[in-house]
Amino acid sequence: MARGGINKALVQKARAALLARGVNPSIDAVRVELGNTGSKTTISRYMQELESTDVRPQSHPDRLSDELSAMVSQLLKRVLEEGNVALAQERLIHEQSIAATDQRVSELEAELKKTRQVVASRDVALAAQAEELKTSQSSLQAEITRNARISQSCADLELRIQEKDEQIRSLEEKHAHARDAMEHYRSAIKEQREQDQRRHETQLQQLQHETLQLQQTLMVRQDELTRLNRDNERLLGEARQQSKLALQSQDAIKQLEGGLGLANMATARAEGAKEMLQEQFTAVRRSNEMLSTEVTELRANAVVLGEELSEANKALETYRSQEANVATRPERPQGESGREGDDSV
Repeated sequence: MARGGINKALVQKARAALLARGVNPSIDAVRVELGNTGSKTTISRYMQELESTDVRPQSHPDRLSDELSAMVSQLLKRVLEEGNVALAQERLIHEQSIAATDQRVSELEAELKKTRQVVASRDVALAAQAEELKTSQSSLQAEITRNARISQSCADLELRIQEKDEQIRSLEEKHAHARDAMEHYRSAIKEQREQDQRRHETQLQQLQHETLQLQQTLMVRQDELTRLNRDNERLLGEARQQSKLALQSQDAIKQLEGGLGLANMATARAEGAKEMLQEQFTAVRRSNEMLSTEVTELRANAVVLGEELSEANKALETYRSQEANVATRPERPQGESGREGDDSV
């Protein structure tokens, strides 16, 4: 069954082109002229129809002289010999070209395979680097969160230290007031004693009675003084404790500042690692694009070589068809040879 598009007009055109080039319009030659399309049965049927409708005068071997027939035979023999030599040379050259083309195609296929392997390895490395970048970003986010938490803790500690400072200041003020009161009391007692000593000579008896009262008063005052001393000692103990708490808070702030510095250093290292990974990612992406371009060029070269190989195969098939035509010419009947000679004349 003929393919779509093969008709009698195309077969007639191919037959006329072969006759114009001096080539025997055989079925194989016509099929090659048509681009290796159409079945041989359909081409043979169209050829028979065309030959049956050919109005050209038929040649006859009796119309040629013996000398001309001998010349034609010698010319045919010489043409066949030269054609065979040229065909052998062309076949050798064509086979060498096909071998070189096959070798080039094999080299390109090997290079393409190697390039694909390199691209695959680059893709794996790129995926690993992307995973490392993702891990670094997660670590950086965790460090940023930890840094914010430490900053909040520092702010809370600073607020507590301010509150403790206010408490210490209030205790110091209370202690100063108590000390001033005690000094004032001591001054008053001292003045009272001096007055009593000055009046002792003139008012001894009166002072004895007053001395008893003063002793009682003094005992009361001494109790109050003892109580004030105890309150003073208690306030001093609380002040020392507040001072210790302030020192501990300062130590904690220093430790938190050290931790904050380490966190900042870790954040800086993470930023540096992120930039380095981004540079590596950019370099890998550029290399990937270059490899993709090379792969595209190799594929285009492979397509071109495939087309050249297809054209070479077509040419080889044409040469084989011509060789078959040349080989079948001496075996034809004498009538056909005479007809071809007559047509050439």
